[in-house]
Amino acid sequence: MQAFVMNGIGETGFAEKDRPEPGPNDAILKPTKALICTSDVHTVHGAIGERENLTLGHEAVGVVDEVGSEVEEFAEGDRVVVGAITPDWKSEAAQDGHPSQSGGALGGWKFANEKDGVFAEYAHVNDADANLAHIPEGVEDEEAVYVCDMLSTGFAAAENAEIPMGGTVAVFAQGPVGLMATRGAALQGAGQIIAVESVPERQELAREYGADEIVDFSEADPVEEILELTADEGEPAGVDAAIEALGREETLADCVAVTRPGGTISNVGYYGEGETVGIPREAWGVGMAEKDIVTDLCPGGRVRLRRLLRLIDAGRVDPTPMTTHEFDFENIDEAFELMASKEDGVIKPLVTF
Repeated sequence: MQAFVMNGIGETGFAEKDRPEPGPNDAILKPTKALICTSDVHTVHGAIGERENLTLGHEAVGVVDEVGSEVEEFAEGDRVVVGAITPDWKSEAAQDGHPSQSGGALGGWKFANEKDGVFAEYAHVNDADANLAHIPEGVEDEEAVYVCDMLSTGFAAAENAEIPMGGTVAVFAQGPVGLMATRGAALQGAGQIIAVESVPERQELAREYGADEIVDFSEADPVEEILELTADEGEPAGVDAAIEALGREETLADCVAVTRPGGTISNVGYYGEGETVGIPREAWGVGMAEKDIVTDLCPGGRVRLRRLLRLIDAGRVDPTPMTTHEFDFENIDEAFELMASKEDGVIKPLVTF
């Protein structure tokens, strides 16, 4: 089969590989649609270290091609989505409520990290009964593929932010994860959603997904702007929650600075470089302002995927406006280069197999 691989830091290309075989609890997926993620770019640039002949990609939907002897919920020909995170659900971490961390820090992230990813004509899925979900008849593949990562991660950011009903939240960066965090905040009942973004097309989408205010960091200090927008007589300025969806030290610092004492900073940003990430000491109340910093890796699992698919099927979220470009699998290298450059207004490139 053909696969799109990382040959080394900074190097990608196509490779001929053997079709994977399933173990008793596994499945083989024949992808139909996939999305390219900025984290794929981080990987190729060395964020998780050297990799050689590693198939890239972690966002795909498709058709089950084969299942292992012990798989009960899925059969050949089923139309399914697989989570970007495919934990070992029998692990101690999973039993302790943190399946994404099974097998060590970030251990649930297997595709294009510990094993070959989904940018291939066939992909191996471990623990298929737990890591696959059937796609409802009313949901198209190009919609369903967003639940793999973007919806799951973005909505987790809003869930972890513990936004009070009618509360205030600032979402830093309106890439695909940030846009879904904005939509998630709206679904959670936020009363004021402030989106921080400089790209006009992303600002417009943020408004469509529920943002009440847009702060353009290229024109003004976002901390000053957010504090001014949230100033209310008798209450301290600042938001109840801030969401970091970019993965930059300065953005995390801004999140801490704009969050009221007792509030929550929800981080889903991927910090792809550097040895440490700093926190502003005074804005953090020298460590005692009761500002919680909560992190998450894209939640996976069949139950999570089914719930997200239900939201699409019910019309509560339409992720497809984030698809700005489309490519055939044989041209995936062009899609990858576009995602790396962020040119031509790209948000998400969709790949068809």
